[in-house]
Amino acid sequence: MSNEATLHGHSEVGTSHDVHHGEHEIHHHKETFITKYVFSQDHKMISKQFIITGIIWAILGGLMSVLFRLQLGYPDSSFPILEDLLGKWAKGGKIQPEFYYALTTMHGTVLVFFVLTGGLSGTFANFLIPLQIGARDMASPFLNMLSYWFFFLASIIMVCSLFLETGPASGGWTVYPPLSALGDANNGSKAGMDFWIVSMAMFVVSSLLGGLNYISTILNMRTKGMSMTRLPLTIWAILFTAILGVLSFPVLFSGLILLMFDRHGGTSFYLSDIFISATQKALPNEGGSAILYQHLFWFLGHPEVYIIILPAMGLVSEVMAVNSRKPIFGYMAMVGSLFAITILAFLVWAHHMFVTGLNPLLGSVFVLLTLLIAIPSAIKVFNWITTLWRGNIRFTPAMLFAIGFVSLFISGGLTGIFLGNSTLDIHLHDTYFVIAHFHIVMGVSAFFGMFCGLYHWFPKMYGRYMNNTMAYIHFWITLIGAYLIFWPMHYEGLAGMPRRYLDYSGWSSFNQFGDLNRFISTVAMVVFAVQLMFVFNFFYSIFKGRKVTSENPWGATTLEWTTPIRPGHGNWPGEIPEVHRWAYDYGKDGRDFISQTEPIGANESSH
Repeated sequence: MSNEATLHGHSEVGTSHDVHHGEHEIHHHKETFITKYVFSQDHKMISKQFIITGIIWAILGGLMSVLFRLQLGYPDSSFPILEDLLGKWAKGGKIQPEFYYALTTMHGTVLVFFVLTGGLSGTFANFLIPLQIGARDMASPFLNMLSYWFFFLASIIMVCSLFLETGPASGGWTVYPPLSALGDANNGSKAGMDFWIVSMAMFVVSSLLGGLNYISTILNMRTKGMSMTRLPLTIWAILFTAILGVLSFPVLFSGLILLMFDRHGGTSFYLSDIFISATQKALPNEGGSAILYQHLFWFLGHPEVYIIILPAMGLVSEVMAVNSRKPIFGYMAMVGSLFAITILAFLVWAHHMFVTGLNPLLGSVFVLLTLLIAIPSAIKVFNWITTLWRGNIRFTPAMLFAIGFVSLFISGGLTGIFLGNSTLDIHLHDTYFVIAHFHIVMGVSAFFGMFCGLYHWFPKMYGRYMNNTMAYIHFWITLIGAYLIFWPMHYEGLAGMPRRYLDYSGWSSFNQFGDLNRFISTVAMVVFAVQLMFVFNFFYSIFKGRKVTSENPWGATTLEWTTPIRPGHGNWPGEIPEVHRWAYDYGKDGRDFISQTEPIGANESSH
């Protein structure tokens, strides 16, 4: 194949620095099981550690949602098996109110941070950066390893909190004070909250170590000829994601440290002289503001939703170009819109706080900035649709998930225009409308981006294909199920139905939704079962999947497909190939695709 020939053609050229670097990487000491699979410094193995940890977390987080959907769908029924499984948290087979709140808290924390941040960014940033920019490994493989093990440590601490006598944290996934700052407020504010804070602190350390490494690698370690404008959009998306994380996670870290001080040090950052109950005197604290915590949390919290969605956007852009057999439409506009989203992400955090007594003038500024973010998002959507337009589309599982991502991003994004308007948000805030909006636009969309990436790069990760039949079943049931679960919630929210309540059957305003809630709960269980089928497909295919026989099974142009079918430590056996063109030469000059490593022809226009 042309890219293979190009690779060997370049193996004789190159500077001595490159040769020595390559020899150093390839002829290192013999690896043991521990250095290869556990404390590995190979970016490909670290990415597999991230995805497998993320999959375990996704099963746990999904199981939590099945448990509370069971309660919401059948509030009057009792399920003895729940008492067998959960003991005192489900007395008489019914989930207890305090445990219900802990479930929703842990579900949100696990899915937002441990699956869609750690699992998504950790996997694809680690796997794709060196392979797509033409590097042997990350700038600092050791820091990369540390990044995973801090993530693992955070995971262990969070899992341990589930087994505490007083239960895990239960202040909502945002853990607002005063509930989270007062240990006596409820069981979920005791030891479980300390575990939550320490775990999240470890998670922030992991994100910072990873993010700094990703930025350094992309800026400094690109192969010869790989200018910034020749980078695939996946790498641009990961770069901006890492910048967002490095600038915003420290703010959450500081907010959590102050929360720890308020809990155990007698300080008054978030606590003031409030009354907890009618029988007790006011708290001795003076001058603190619970709203300060909201500012610190959402200054991370809003960039966080883009930390989740930007990598998914990058993966979808790449997969869509490869499977449309067309160049991505508007490459520079795509990069520019990623940049605009990154800037605007820092300027909209207070739209989560319209009901906190925010000055209406300030509120209107945040409304404007929030609605502005729709512009770069719309540019991306138009460019994806235009890439598909008249393309020679191959409906691989990855491509279907990419198209599904665009559908979900549009329909979930449109409801954000409602919530971004402060006047409407006063009515819709803390209702099921908010749940419907962010689950579609951030939760399910990001999962679709992740599935899209996994189905597409699985052959490069493991040298085998995943089972297509199971993949198609997975796609259609997940897509239809996601809409059936979350679309009806918009109507419940418009009717004013508040979120985070255990039982709505006693409310004459909301008991009309009893049948609808049962329907949503049933679909949620079916969709969860199909995700378990995906997990089976993933692990079965690692060992028993159909073997990959070609270096470049999808006919893609980027550098990762010039490596061996199962690249070793160092990625390329000889010289790192040189890059001569951008990443999207599909359908050019009568050829299906032209690899980035192929020199520009005499009569060919350069990009």
